[in-house]
Amino acid sequence: MFAWTTRGRKVFTAIPSDLFERTRVLAANQGLYNGFLAAGLIWSLVIQDPGWSKNVALFFLSCIIVAGIYGGVSAHKSIFYKQALPAMGALVVLLL
Repeated sequence: MFAWTTRGRKVFTAIPSDLFERTRVLAANQGLYNGFLAAGLIWSLVIQDPGWSKNVALFFLSCIIVAGIYGGVSAHKSIFYKQALPAMGALVVLLL
């Protein structure tokens, strides 16, 4: 989110360098969204009531899965494997 135009260029080498500045706001929005999802999962770990903790984790994992499926279909197939699949695994573990 904060290093899109600096470190992002080194990490995402397939993206043409002239696009980083033009997509800075989009990357910040995506980073903020991911931060909220992470905060929700962390919140689920500190909730004292086991039922509520599980429900909150279920909700945020479901959000990540939906976003990963959408990204895999609309942007790039690898997003499904990098985002939705790990969340699906965590969801299975949570439900067991």
